[in-house]
Amino acid sequence: MKSDTDPVLLFKDVCSNEVSNLLSRYGLTLKSIDDKDFPIPGSFWGDEEAGLIENQVYVRLDTPVHSILHESCHYVCMDDKRRTELHTNAGGTADEENAVCYLQILLVDQLSFMNRLKMMNDMDSWGYSFRLGSAKIWFESDADDAYQWLTSYSLINKDSSVTFHLRS
Repeated sequence: MKSDTDPVLLFKDVCSNEVSNLLSRYGLTLKSIDDKDFPIPGSFWGDEEAGLIENQVYVRLDTPVHSILHESCHYVCMDDKRRTELHTNAGGTADEENAVCYLQILLVDQLSFMNRLKMMNDMDSWGYSFRLGSAKIWFESDADDAYQWLTSYSLINKDSSVTFHLRS
């Protein structure tokens, strides 16, 4: 899936406390696995992809930041029932998946080491698929449905600022 021409930002290259503090605002706990050869608990895709079990986000040093935020945003965007049963597969609808992608782009505004363009480039490099060809074009011109979805659940404000609320 990933391209070797545009390396993505990995957990080992960022301030773990900053990531942990951001996730804690949603009631999530970051759990780092030290052994690169150990499978990440709750990882739907396997390899270095972040895992989700209940309110725990599991990562290794080789986990991409976009994966950490993507899985965390699944937790934010799911309803209470799914959140209490969460183990590995976040599930959800296509509309929710779009909202997750949109929210993960917005969340980088809270991090000092990444910006929206880097997030969108990492998403493209990793293989996220958008009908207009890139995350940037999608975000800027075709993501009204994701914006509406997030505002309807009060996960972002009308000005696209995150509220740090969970969908209920």
